[in-house]
Amino acid sequence: MTTTAARRDRQREQLIEAAERTIAEKGLAGLKARELAQEIGCALGAIYNLVRDMDELVLRVGSRTLARLDEALGHASQGALAAAPEDAAGRLVAIALAYSAFARENPRLWRTLFEHRMVEGAEVPDWAVAEQMQLFRHIMAPLAALLPEAGEPQRLLLGRTLFSAVHGVVAIGLEEKLVAVPRRELDHQIETLVRLVCAGLAADTTLIR
Repeated sequence: MTTTAARRDRQREQLIEAAERTIAEKGLAGLKARELAQEIGCALGAIYNLVRDMDELVLRVGSRTLARLDEALGHASQGALAAAPEDAAGRLVAIALAYSAFARENPRLWRTLFEHRMVEGAEVPDWAVAEQMQLFRHIMAPLAALLPEAGEPQRLLLGRTLFSAVHGVVAIGLEEKLVAVPRRELDHQIETLVRLVCAGLAADTTLIR
């Protein structure tokens, strides 16, 4: 790698880190290209030599957030598996609670994953979509144990539905302007939801079509 390329890579990393700090402190609305350029010591136009546009910059920050979330979900899943290898529902509960904890500890970065919208006419790049989908493997493994007779497409659809349900509970529960819920109660509601879904699926396999 040439000196120029190495310098560009370092400055690009600095830009992404600066954007991450800004979003963590101010939210997505606080992200301003001019302020980022000043922070990393480059001209405003030079930012677009480091990333294609602000959409890519936000996605790169999201990539770092997803990596940390992936690690948190992985630890939770492995911990639950080690404690009770046969308890697939328990693994799903642990994953859901880890998701809630991550959202609570990283609220603005977490919200950015869902609030960010690409400019009109632009599509989310394949690498970003792949990173998002990679997270579902944490849900799919215990679902496979819970529903061994179901096909992979059925489990994938169910996994997305279960994620959406948990995400909705977390999002509303953490929204202080609407229905703020104490952490202990929110966690209890999440566990109740996941266990009820698992119990229902185990009791009536006709629900999986």
